[in-house]
Amino acid sequence: MRSADGTRIRAWWTRTAGPDVLLCPGLGTMPEAWPALLAPTSGVRVHSWYHRGTMGSTRPADESRITLADHTDDAVAVLDAAGLKRCVVLGWSMGVTVATELALRHPERVTGLLLITGAPGDSFEAVLGLPGLPPELRRLLGRGGATVLRAVGPLLDAVLHRVPVNAATTFLLRHSGLLSSVSAPDTIGQAVRQFFQHDWTWYFTLALALGAAPRQDLTGISCPTTVLAGRYDLLASPESVRRPLGPLPQARLRVLPNTHFLPLESPRVVAEELHLLLDRVDAVRRAMHDEEPPPPRKPRYRSVRGPLTPGSRRRA
Repeated sequence: MRSADGTRIRAWWTRTAGPDVLLCPGLGTMPEAWPALLAPTSGVRVHSWYHRGTMGSTRPADESRITLADHTDDAVAVLDAAGLKRCVVLGWSMGVTVATELALRHPERVTGLLLITGAPGDSFEAVLGLPGLPPELRRLLGRGGATVLRAVGPLLDAVLHRVPVNAATTFLLRHSGLLSSVSAPDTIGQAVRQFFQHDWTWYFTLALALGAAPRQDLTGISCPTTVLAGRYDLLASPESVRRPLGPLPQARLRVLPNTHFLPLESPRVVAEELHLLLDRVDAVRRAMHDEEPPPPRKPRYRSVRGPLTPGSRRRA
């Protein structure tokens, strides 16, 4: 498809039956990073795209057209191409900034927001949220690190393009501190295999441009919103994710024992929270149209009877 400035954007979608949702992806990530949404039993139809200059999407003719406004135009292009007037929107990492910008600019098209391990703007201030580390220093470290990595992009290409993705690689990633060891090795392998093939100079050019977006004022957002934060996230501290929620009248926050890569580590939680959000969105729609509520659902999980023991907890 073509975005507002004529840039060709490569989109992807799932064929699962269910409500439509738009995914604003983490920078340079691919569908395999969302195992909960790719499962045949996901119960939702996902629409998403690849960022400008990555994975088949072309670079803009004017290479400065990689700002937040341009990425938001790409999100609108995906909605228009799919014929979607409005739907629930997901965002992960820097995709949170795009998702919230879409809700601010086009509130009529966003019925709900699921924001995962990302701050709404000022992304570099969110890194390394260690106690006592001032925001100005975090911002300096984040932006400086991305600038250095862009400068050594050709070296990263020479190394990462040749790294074999196997059991040893996934083991190191799962025990590096960036990813949790609870994540499934097969899932990690599928997600990073293509990710390593990026043009890393361009990747960090995108990161610096999108990370320059200032912190957003979310006061105008009134749709149901769920925010998931990772307690051990080094790239978007829980505080930076939680702090902007104050103006939101329908916000739900959940802090989980995860890292920045929560969609890979806890896919079941992502699926559960997405369906809870869809239920909240439907309740708002019914209230606005004065419709009767649906009949109560059967419980999803069978209750555990009898005293809890270590064995029964594992079975539960």
